[in-house]
Amino acid sequence: MIYDNIKNAHIYFPLGEKIVKALKYLQTTDFSTVAPGTYDIEGTDVYAIISEYNTKPLSSGKWESHKKYIDVQFLHTGKEKIGFSESKKMMLLEEYDSIKDVAIYKGEGHFVNVDENHFLMLFPTDVHMPGIAINIPKAVKKVVVKVSTDYIEIAEEEKVTKEETPPQVEDSSTQVSQ
Repeated sequence: MIYDNIKNAHIYFPLGEKIVKALKYLQTTDFSTVAPGTYDIEGTDVYAIISEYNTKPLSSGKWESHKKYIDVQFLHTGKEKIGFSESKKMMLLEEYDSIKDVAIYKGEGHFVNVDENHFLMLFPTDVHMPGIAINIPKAVKKVVVKVSTDYIEIAEEEKVTKEETPPQVEDSSTQVSQ
């Protein structure tokens, strides 16, 4: 999970060309003139979903994760709280739905207050709970850019299966006879 101001987007350009396209779209688009809807950036590899809604109480939130897409969630107007946690620390409630690209979880996580012009980049291992009210429900305009994970390799947690042995050290105490 990455949280930052969109002004710092260039820091994340090394993450790949599709991330660059997503972040540049967020930097250069005047969202005050764009209606809610889905917008093509690069076909199904990179696209934006623009929404206007009222944030909701924590009790109404759902923990979710995605496998096919990285979420770059950007607050154009308003503020909201977004929860995040590692998937391995959560209990799966609803199996992954490959059509909707979502799995639903139960558990606890950490929360960050997302301000206007800030974004969260959420990877497949990041379970998140978006759209939560900071104190009371308020209107927000949010852009979620979906970036396909097809171009990256999501590594499974590796387990060490063999004992590591310390390197052999040459014995320097061997004396040479004269």
